[in-house]
Amino acid sequence: MPDETSSAAEAQVDLTTCDQEPIHIIGQVQSFGCLMAVSADWIIAHASANCAEVLGLDESDLAGRPVMDILSPQALHDLRTRMQMLRMQQSAVRVFGYDLRGDGQKFDVSIHQSGRLFVLEFERRAADARDVHDPGLVQALIGRVQRHGALDAMAKEAARGLKALSGYGRVMVYKFEEDGSGTVIAEARDSELEPFLGLRYPASDIPKQARALYVRNMLRIIPDVTAPVHPVLPETDPNGEPLDLSLAVTRAVSPIHMEYLRNMGVAASMSVSILRNGQLWGLFACHHPKPQYLSYEMRTSVELFAQLFNYELAQMEMADELGDIDRSRELHDSLMPQLSNGSNLFAAFEDLCSGIGEVIPFDGAAIYSDGQYKSTGSAPVEEEFLGLVRFLNTTPPAQVYSNSNLIKRYPATDGFADRVAGLLAIPVSRKPRDYFVLFRREVIKSVTWAGNPEKPAEPGPNGLRLTPRKSFEAWQEVARGHCQPWKQREQRTAEALRTTLIEVVLKLADENNAARKRAQDQQELLIAELNHRVRNILNLIRGLVSQGKDSVKSADAFGEVLDARIHALARAHDQLTGSEWDWSPLTVLIGTETEAFLSGKASRVSIDGEALELSPAAFTCMALVIHELVTNSVKYGALSDSSGRVEIRTALNGDGTAALSWRECDGPPVQAPRRRGFGTTLIEQSVPFELRGEANVRYQLTGLEADFVLPARHVRKAEKPAAPAPKTGARQASVVPRLSGNALVLEDNMIIAMDAADMLSQLGAEKVETCSGVETALNLLARGGTQFVLADMNLGPENSLPVVERCRELGIAVVLATGYGATDDITKRFPGLKILKKPYTVEQLSAVLETMAFAGNAG
Repeated sequence: MPDETSSAAEAQVDLTTCDQEPIHIIGQVQSFGCLMAVSADWIIAHASANCAEVLGLDESDLAGRPVMDILSPQALHDLRTRMQMLRMQQSAVRVFGYDLRGDGQKFDVSIHQSGRLFVLEFERRAADARDVHDPGLVQALIGRVQRHGALDAMAKEAARGLKALSGYGRVMVYKFEEDGSGTVIAEARDSELEPFLGLRYPASDIPKQARALYVRNMLRIIPDVTAPVHPVLPETDPNGEPLDLSLAVTRAVSPIHMEYLRNMGVAASMSVSILRNGQLWGLFACHHPKPQYLSYEMRTSVELFAQLFNYELAQMEMADELGDIDRSRELHDSLMPQLSNGSNLFAAFEDLCSGIGEVIPFDGAAIYSDGQYKSTGSAPVEEEFLGLVRFLNTTPPAQVYSNSNLIKRYPATDGFADRVAGLLAIPVSRKPRDYFVLFRREVIKSVTWAGNPEKPAEPGPNGLRLTPRKSFEAWQEVARGHCQPWKQREQRTAEALRTTLIEVVLKLADENNAARKRAQDQQELLIAELNHRVRNILNLIRGLVSQGKDSVKSADAFGEVLDARIHALARAHDQLTGSEWDWSPLTVLIGTETEAFLSGKASRVSIDGEALELSPAAFTCMALVIHELVTNSVKYGALSDSSGRVEIRTALNGDGTAALSWRECDGPPVQAPRRRGFGTTLIEQSVPFELRGEANVRYQLTGLEADFVLPARHVRKAEKPAAPAPKTGARQASVVPRLSGNALVLEDNMIIAMDAADMLSQLGAEKVETCSGVETALNLLARGGTQFVLADMNLGPENSLPVVERCRELGIAVVLATGYGATDDITKRFPGLKILKKPYTVEQLSAVLETMAFAGNAG
């Protein structure tokens, strides 16, 4: 123990109450001085029993006497003047080398206020004493301390300087740890003295009462541990209250502590408080093997040295804090670009670990965000961490939590103690609580205690008290379950990091909200656009129906023509959807139409010239025009026999317009139609009316000729060659029976279901059942007897994929009908599944069945 454990009053406190701080410090004073307490009218209220001896008086009982009977009038005047300074400071005022009684004997005087009393302490000054308080010497010694920037080096230099200044044989710098224990971090000593460097002392060696006194009274001195002590008389005032000696320099200490020092071989000691931000940071503990008295002036130099060291310590720690701020700012600046790219903390976990690992060492890390867990290094598994999260949720919110001995607070740590001994948890949200956590493994450390810290109190000469140890041989305690402590600077960095992560979380939240708002606005716009297009398509179909019904002679012919035109629009719509309603190649449009109607005869249509792309509006318009041209050629023109052909040429004009020419040749003779039907009107009027372009159609005997000019705003040169037109079932494919047995149609639209059932009956199915829901379909399949299923993909709130999966399990042939453009995910899940795009015809369904090599009941 470096210095005072307790006062005389504390010696009377039983172990069960030793944590209670006393109101008054009572007892005795040491022999190197005397003490008296006077009231405002300068009547002596208390005096130590040795006052008469120290001051050279005949009478020892001074209580109740006026001070003017003892001190000279000049001394009273000067002391009163000095006491005026007590109004401006809480510490004591001092007078050095003063003749109190006018007899030539000089004293050093200290005055402080205790309640309504003024406490005067007198120390006799030797006749040959010289002024030794030299601020210049103190500054020189502190200058040596200033040359060092690290704590250990500063403390070592300070111990050397204070030893040189005070003359003590051993000077130690004693630092308090977070758990209240203390460690000797620096020592300067005479060679014959036992070293105490590195020894650690339990918190109980300096009780709370003593620590509070060290804050109030910076210096405590014991010149001779064997010298007698003298009581303060009277012991209490008329109200029964003892004199508070908390700030008294001459106050005696506990006999327990005296016994403690004698066991250490110490004859004299001095302790000087090291304060940081008003808190007790540590002590300068000074020991001497022989009695050693320091004059008041020398002690003033010692206090000045300690105060300047406190300042240097504060400067060093402030520099460390500023360094922490700089490192935190650098960490913030390095992490923000990595964490602000739109990814969440979970996705940026590796970057986060890499950045923080440069300033805070750790063995493992984990992120728990949005219910997801990810870890690296030495860390708990997810199940273990979920329990740990519940524990972390009991810690104060919005604060960094650190623990170097986790198992003590969270016993379940025992299950993963081989990986984790302590943690530093950084909350990155409030509700629910998300965390970024750093872990450290166990460090098996040997702590050198000055005696066994677990040794119980034993009866001693002063009764059952905090009896000092009889032996100071090093005692080794192996501390298990501890990790390397989290330093304050690391915790400060973690707090700054928490601010950074919260900033990132808020930024990402704002971005997500903005993205959600943009998506909502875009969805509303798309819904409005979809509504507009659906209405346009419905109006277009209505126009096709109303305008085309007078152009054909029979209902069957009308149905066939209308069906072909609707499918032409559907094919154009598929192409536009595939290009995300952007510009699309003209050659793909022509190829799609010729392939749909001619199958193997498509090679009789040649396309030459520049590759062009059409705007969405032009693409839909030209789809109907090309469809009508192909249809007329198949029925009446060059493609109606085996020898005719069609030549199509495209060219981009200098003004940005495009020219499209259609030439039929080697076919039967062509005559102009006697009446202008709807198809002819579409060919001749669509481009001028819808696109503001030009159309010139001529019925030559050798074949139909048509020239179109498309405005520049609707046409452009293709940036890359167009992909080949998708293969589709030929429009003129024969409809032959390809089914037998029973079939099932799963479709939530009744009219479409009825139409599909008719198609399946036309293709040979004996019996066709229809249903609109997955559950009903599964029940029908479970009943047995179904050989083929045609299922619509989208069924309102559900989809038909469970039915497709069940058909696969039962070996039932199945075709999936869908109006969606992208089907890659479905084909990945069900390889080989045949998909039919809506709207479909019986010919297209027949063609799909043909590709399935469907025969009889086999699928």
